[in-house]
Amino acid sequence: MPHHTPLIATLAVGLVLAFIFGTLAARIRLPPLVGYLLAGVACGPFTPGFVADQGLSMEISEIGVMLLMFGVGLHFSLKDLMAVKNIAIPGAIVQIAVATLLGMALAWAMDWTLGGGLVFGLALSVASTVVLLRALEERQLMDSRRGRIAVGWLIVEDLVMVLALVLLPALSGMLGGQAAEGDGNLVFDLLLTLGKVTAFIVLMLVVGRRVVPWVLAKVAGTGSRELFTLSVLAIAMGVAFGSAKLFDVSFALGAFFAGMVLNESELSHEAAENSLPLRDAFAVLFFVSVGMLFNPAILIQQPLPVLGTFLVIVIGKSIAAALIVLAFRHPLSTSLTISASLAQIGEFSFILASLGVSLKLLPDEGRDLLLAGAILSITINPLLFLAIDRLQPWLERREGHRLKGGTHHAKEMDQPPPITERDHAILIGHGRVGKLISGNLRERGIPLVIVENDRDHIDELRQQGFSAVLGNAARQDVLDRAELAQARWLLLAIPNGFEAGEIAQYARSVNPTLEIMARAHFDTEVEHLQQRGADLVIMGEREIARSMIEHITDGVNPHATPDAA
Repeated sequence: MPHHTPLIATLAVGLVLAFIFGTLAARIRLPPLVGYLLAGVACGPFTPGFVADQGLSMEISEIGVMLLMFGVGLHFSLKDLMAVKNIAIPGAIVQIAVATLLGMALAWAMDWTLGGGLVFGLALSVASTVVLLRALEERQLMDSRRGRIAVGWLIVEDLVMVLALVLLPALSGMLGGQAAEGDGNLVFDLLLTLGKVTAFIVLMLVVGRRVVPWVLAKVAGTGSRELFTLSVLAIAMGVAFGSAKLFDVSFALGAFFAGMVLNESELSHEAAENSLPLRDAFAVLFFVSVGMLFNPAILIQQPLPVLGTFLVIVIGKSIAAALIVLAFRHPLSTSLTISASLAQIGEFSFILASLGVSLKLLPDEGRDLLLAGAILSITINPLLFLAIDRLQPWLERREGHRLKGGTHHAKEMDQPPPITERDHAILIGHGRVGKLISGNLRERGIPLVIVENDRDHIDELRQQGFSAVLGNAARQDVLDRAELAQARWLLLAIPNGFEAGEIAQYARSVNPTLEIMARAHFDTEVEHLQQRGADLVIMGEREIARSMIEHITDGVNPHATPDAA
């Protein structure tokens, strides 16, 4: 007798279809994300065959948003957030206002009420957390200034949307919708909401940043890996759920602050690694759940409103964001990255649409248009980033020329002092491993050039007297600036073994006599690096085992020669 298992069915079918469609998309050189969306359409109610549980799918996708924002918080300190507040706060507010007005104009053209236009415009103004972070992570921009501005901008958007979700029921009757029961004073509701959000942030920054790292350290002291992983997930989801229930902030915002306070712990790196597989799996299910809500028939039934919605999201928001960033005297490359990051809509848009429909502010047609706009904008978003990648060489030449002319872009551009080192070591990455390497090489007087993609970190390195090049070492021009052809050693200290392999392959083609050393975590990474030209690949587990065995054999036979040992 078959069991009624909607959760298992939704997870199994969603993941299987996402794998199939994602693989097909990758084979025809489309982003896998497009395949995930099509997988959702395939198991949705508007196509024949299996229909997944939509309610369960949305809850599952919300878990992915929480875990993803938790991971962002693990790498985004309070210092990073405050460093971009001058652009993120006013920029996000102005961009939300522009996009909302554009959405209201489109709603007016369709003869909707003022309230419907307001909800529609607000839903168009906020970008998807999952899409934005996925795009930044794929291009290793999370730790760059552009990435920090985009994430800070996103956090401000989330805070504004939290405020909108609380105030809409109070304003519903005034805007032509269904009046909420027990309406209170609007000023009181606004102050109460601001008070709750402020109380939550203060609690996390004052109490959480002391308690959360302490709890994680105590759990790590037990030596149980499963308990450590469980504690990471419990902190992420527990804080997210608790903040939503007690302070009325979003799950995503609560999870972000949980990660940010955990960033104070020395175990933050391990916490990020342990949560990564779940973050990836649930992020995929988010895209599947979005695809399930989409009715393809709307593309034929209402092509002009769909086109208008799409243009507001991709063109209107992008131009507004780009002009705002340029107005704050940031370079064109930064403005294009920010505008592409925000040229889509996602989870908050769906929440706002559902609330608007329930309050009888937004017609059902508006929700369908938002879903169509989300599908189309999420699909096109990777192509926008691809276009920026293609423009990058031109942007670098343009901004480099402006820098020589003494314009305001000097702060953002990297003009390293001339690299005079010869027969030197090139160190890729300056994290925990890289810092140990650079310190030891300096003590031994070995010439060194460090390649790092964190702008602030580069400035610190140069102040310490290191020769340093800013950029992603996967880009050939960045390695060339480090005088790759004149180098003697290449030290790949980045944790991504497969990316390191691509760097090693290019380096070997430029400098055949170069000695290449790399780190790895798995046997497959070791093989990949060796095939790409690495002379020495060091895997942490093997080195730990070798050191322990050497210590034992040295103790058993203290007079043995190194070869005998």
